[in-house]
Amino acid sequence: MVGYVLRKVSFMVVTLFLLASLTFVLMNVIPGSPLQSEKATSEQVQKNLKAYYGLDKPMYERYLKYMNNLIHGDLGTSMKKKFQTVERMISSSFKYSLRLGIVSIITSVIGGIVLGVLAALYHRKFLDNSAMVVAVIGLAIPSLILGPILQYIFAVKLGWFSVAGLKKPLDFVLPCIALSASSIAVIARLIRSTMIEVMNGDFIKTAKAKGLAGHMIVWRHALRNSMLPVVTYLGFMIANVITGSVVIEKIFAIPGLGKFFVNSIVDRDYPLIMGTTIFYAVILLIGRFIADIAYVLVDPRIRLKGGKAGA
Repeated sequence: MVGYVLRKVSFMVVTLFLLASLTFVLMNVIPGSPLQSEKATSEQVQKNLKAYYGLDKPMYERYLKYMNNLIHGDLGTSMKKKFQTVERMISSSFKYSLRLGIVSIITSVIGGIVLGVLAALYHRKFLDNSAMVVAVIGLAIPSLILGPILQYIFAVKLGWFSVAGLKKPLDFVLPCIALSASSIAVIARLIRSTMIEVMNGDFIKTAKAKGLAGHMIVWRHALRNSMLPVVTYLGFMIANVITGSVVIEKIFAIPGLGKFFVNSIVDRDYPLIMGTTIFYAVILLIGRFIADIAYVLVDPRIRLKGGKAGA
């Protein structure tokens, strides 16, 4: 287990190194300059700004300096937000993204499991068909479209929720639904298909023959054995929720990290673009790592051999 964890951590470090290098190169080879929108057009002023931000140095020198700073936890200073470090901007805004992300992940897992179990237990009946209709809708409508629809119906027309912001607990409802709809649909379909197969297994028939209560069979045996595909999907789901929050935060005017990420691209703020990209990558890799470990913990029969999950 220790060797497996060390290999995973090594993979994460190499991935972050390659991502940081690729992001740096892309930021520096694309046409244009982050200083082109500055009001001061004086050639001398532009020259001084380039010297201040190190843009007058060869790219390999800037790369070595950036990687050295990155190793020491320094993500640089924003080119547009004067005297604000990238670390400070991320720390001040990520708390909103984190709250929304946690609520959305919990909603996705609970909602998907409930829909999937109901669909499996009432296979080919009304509840099954209803749950699958909800799943299809969740997969068919992207969050970019679902968000404004929810805003218009439940905030503008009905007035049940606020149009934007996260000032009170109810404000989480609409962005959370928009962000977790597709994940709920995927989990529901995974649970349904796996659980239908599991419920026809010999060990379930044996449990019924022993007189074990129905709810015990469902929750202790059938659901537990149906969770493996969900755990496998967990890493992708975390990535989907985190990257999707960039759009949702913009739609619902949430002052999260997504706002800075979008604005940094528009402003060509190199340090902020690279800093937020690396920060997102760290979260996604950690999510994948947690999913790999959870896959083993859910089913004790799985053992790690050669860095892979094996029976």
